Amino acid sequence: MQYLIAFIAVFAFVVVLMPKAARLASKVDFTDKPTERKKHASPIPLSGGVVMFLAMALGFLVFVLFAEGADSSLWAVLAGAALIVFVGLIDDYAKAQFKEFPVSPRLLVQIGAASLAFAAGIRFTGFTNPFSDQYILLPIAVQFVLTVLWFVGLITAFNFMDGLDGLSGLLALGSGSTFFVVALVMGQPESAFLSAIFVAAVAGFLRYNLPPAKVYMGDSGAYLLGYMLAAISLHGVFKQATIISLAIPMLAMGVPIFDSILVVVRRLMAHKPAHIADSTNITHLHFRLLKNGMKPSHAVMLIFLLSVCLNLTSIILIFAF
Repeated sequence: MQYLIAFIAVFAFVVVLMPKAARLASKVDFTDKPTERKKHASPIPLSGGVVMFLAMALGFLVFVLFAEGADSSLWAVLAGAALIVFVGLIDDYAKAQFKEFPVSPRLLVQIGAASLAFAAGIRFTGFTNPFSDQYILLPIAVQFVLTVLWFVGLITAFNFMDGLDGLSGLLALGSGSTFFVVALVMGQPESAFLSAIFVAAVAGFLRYNLPPAKVYMGDSGAYLLGYMLAAISLHGVFKQATIISLAIPMLAMGVPIFDSILVVVRRLMAHKPAHIADSTNITHLHFRLLKNGMKPSHAVMLIFLLSVCLNLTSIILIFAF
């Protein structure tokens, strides 16, 4: 019942606030405008990311951080999320003015946000040897590198997937729902609350982002999705450190992870910048589907169904082992 109350409260907050934020964004010209690459008919407000963050922050404060015996490390997650959304908003504003925000500041802020979580103990520390059941604690430098790579990699992956109406949000919704189920099975109430709040905010956003989208999340929202899923997985399922628990997040977020890795490798092999979109076939699955004649809404549903299959596989694994 507590999870349900948290979900309803955060979902309602997003649904009520989003139209007001969208009108304000349109008024101040904080919109995604049509270009040669962006085919929507009119400017779309870029208010989705900031509204999702406000909803998650409210949910954290009311249902998690102020709860008796709350994990103090979660304050670092909230602070890191605020940093991520802030730099994302700067990036979104630059793009709204047809300018490019440099990659280096974005990357530095992402590393800084990941470092906050790491300093608070939300990190990848090691794994259990499946043959001896001995826990292998990794050196602190290796822990830091893996943790930062996990955060930055997921932030990048969900930003890459934000190319069609509803796609990145639906993928995040599936992953967050899986982490909620896994947290319940593993007896991790704080991780379950984090997941419920996250899923509620994303579901409320999708109310306005499913095709045809009325609101976009912008880079601020895509960064937020990747950051929060990285934090939730490290706070919850990764703590078990077994081979199965390590595989669960990889499956739950398999579509954005493996699609992004494949695209980056292909671009590097073709001697193209890994972070800049191109018009060749060295691009993401959703754009490849469109180039082969599939309608955008059909491409979104096909990729989402693939993600659902991977998420269900990860849930089956946790029950089977």
